[in-house]
Amino acid sequence: MRIFLKASFPVEAGNRAIKDGSIGKTIQSILDECKPEAAYFTDHGGQRTAFLFLDIQDASQIPVVAEPWFLAFNANVEIHPAMNAADLAKAGPRIEQAVKKYGHLATAAH
Repeated sequence: MRIFLKASFPVEAGNRAIKDGSIGKTIQSILDECKPEAAYFTDHGGQRTAFLFLDIQDASQIPVVAEPWFLAFNANVEIHPAMNAADLAKAGPRIEQAVKKYGHLATAAH
């Protein structure tokens, strides 16, 4: 199951990790453990934020990918299911079924 993980951490926690020299080593350690398909870093909502795409086998792996961010940076972590282009193409027939069954309801309400 592919997931999108967003980890935003408070400015104070990030500043502390930068000042003590641990931020790079800690982030690299987390990435080495969770092995994301892709990882991007930017600001979001005024906080340092990591955006990761990961492939996990089942929901029991959620703590494995989330807890390091909570513990190392006091981060706010969000996890959402995600699809790549191949997943979306595979879902096409089910989307079409939903359109046939429910598509008329939204247009009838307007």
